[in-house]
Amino acid sequence: MADSMLPIAGARPRGAWRVARSVWFAMFMREAISRTMADRMGWFWMIFEPLAIIGVMVSIRGLFMSGSEISGADHVPWMIVGLMGFGLFRENMMRALGAIDANKGLFAYRQVKPVDTVLVRCFLEGMLKSFLFLMFMLIGDLLQFELMPDHPLGVLLDWLSLWALGWGAGLTVSVLGDLVPEFGRVVRILNLPLLLLSGVILPVMYVPYPYRDYLLWNPLVHGLESMRVAFFPGYHTLNDIDMTYLWFWALSLLALGLLLHIRFAARLKAH
Repeated sequence: MADSMLPIAGARPRGAWRVARSVWFAMFMREAISRTMADRMGWFWMIFEPLAIIGVMVSIRGLFMSGSEISGADHVPWMIVGLMGFGLFRENMMRALGAIDANKGLFAYRQVKPVDTVLVRCFLEGMLKSFLFLMFMLIGDLLQFELMPDHPLGVLLDWLSLWALGWGAGLTVSVLGDLVPEFGRVVRILNLPLLLLSGVILPVMYVPYPYRDYLLWNPLVHGLESMRVAFFPGYHTLNDIDMTYLWFWALSLLALGLLLHIRFAARLKAH
């Protein structure tokens, strides 16, 4: 990566956009190799971890909620869609949380900025999660699970929306977590409550009516339920699901994260 950033004698100066693309490509290849090939079991764990989580969640639901069915969808594909969507958001946020600290050595190159590490890591995480989701859909189809979307374009848009939300959260927490280490610990602790409050395991329709309005404050609920509606033709959810609300959060977090990176760029490099 170092050689790719050194100027070539006699070469014309490159524009800022070309420099940024070169930096992103070099960092992307570095992150991809580190994530997938540094460990001989990297691909195995990447596939086995979500499978294990899905197996545990399905078992828990079968043990404690064996008599309750989900109207319009089989509970296994329904849960897989929820877990994959939530995992896309969570992994973008959590991977971004340690991106700056893990790449401190690269800041010796003036072309590399802290925000680059987060952008590249979130992009790679989204690509890997998209590949895994497609693989799960193909495997589910072979096993005769209803995992082929009824409206593929709707699923794609909802998936990109959750990705954008995770990207915005990642940009924001990467700065706050680096400047205030205790903030990162709080974010990690909130993972489990967020999983339970996002309608991943328990359908939001099961929540008593007075408390549903509180769940709808969570933008993840809107993204996951909208994606399930696009997946399963007979599935019905709350009438108040609104993707505009999710995009309000996504764009707000993206703007806030970028502003924080601009404001504290020097401190993030020196911290």
